[in-house]
Amino acid sequence: MDEPVPVVPFASWGWQKQLEADGALQELVAKFGDRMVRFAEDMLGEELDARMARIRLHPNESGVDPFGFDPGTARYALALSAFLHRFYFRTEVFGTEHLPEGRVLVIGNHSGQIPLDGVLIGASLMLDADPPRFPRSMVERWSAELPFVSVLFPRCGQVVGSPDNARRLLRNEEALLVFPEGSRGISKTYDRAYQLESFGLGFLRLALETDTPIVPVAVVGGEEQLISVANVKPVAKLFGMPAFPIIPQVFLGMAFPLPTRYRIYFGEPMYFDGDPDDDDAVIAAKVSDVRERIQDMLHQGLKKRKAIFW
Repeated sequence: MDEPVPVVPFASWGWQKQLEADGALQELVAKFGDRMVRFAEDMLGEELDARMARIRLHPNESGVDPFGFDPGTARYALALSAFLHRFYFRTEVFGTEHLPEGRVLVIGNHSGQIPLDGVLIGASLMLDADPPRFPRSMVERWSAELPFVSVLFPRCGQVVGSPDNARRLLRNEEALLVFPEGSRGISKTYDRAYQLESFGLGFLRLALETDTPIVPVAVVGGEEQLISVANVKPVAKLFGMPAFPIIPQVFLGMAFPLPTRYRIYFGEPMYFDGDPDDDDAVIAAKVSDVRERIQDMLHQGLKKRKAIFW
């Protein structure tokens, strides 16, 4: 791509009708989102343009890719994530030199009640890796039913999780971010902080099928941003939610995540051989290797951490 991608103001993204249906969300984004983006533009605008100019795109005649990825929207979202990454959470990033060229599965732990860990891993891939890699991720199917989010995620390059979608992205040599814990990881209570939940098997079958290396990622800092002391499962089931967490700071009027210091560790690539259609027990043994590597990286990261907020 020869020219920097222009910044697309929030008001011209093309989803005003959805936003107007939720006046509170519109007001919240207008009040905080644009201010954060303007700050990031003042501080990092040239760097963001330079980074966006180096990523590979696969646009169609309408300027978006087959999944709905729109560079203008992604450029705005990158500025927002850059603010969170560089200024709010002050993320420290280690090991981006381990990222191989071409397709890669980035496999990380999930935490924090809201998926800011995915945002910050994505920001580190764009802002700290060389060359920058635009992250594509598999999001939960229920997110496609949420107002605003159902439009935002595809335009920012995020795709509803399915094996076919994942295969297509990897065949395009993309960097695909996956959280094998799913909603179990992000919604766990604080008594299980930094203890990995069980991993699904699908990402490993995908790696075998597409001959894709796996880069394990450990995220330290997310567990403390919104501490859940309980999960009211009957309420979650009633509303069709993956969890209904009890978060004291929200009840005290502090709805925003705490500015914990994130630390993101990229590990050395892991390569696996075998038949993607092997029995679950065979695949599970390989998945266990990945899970144990990430758990060990988390333990090492926690040992190095001197404080939660700095």
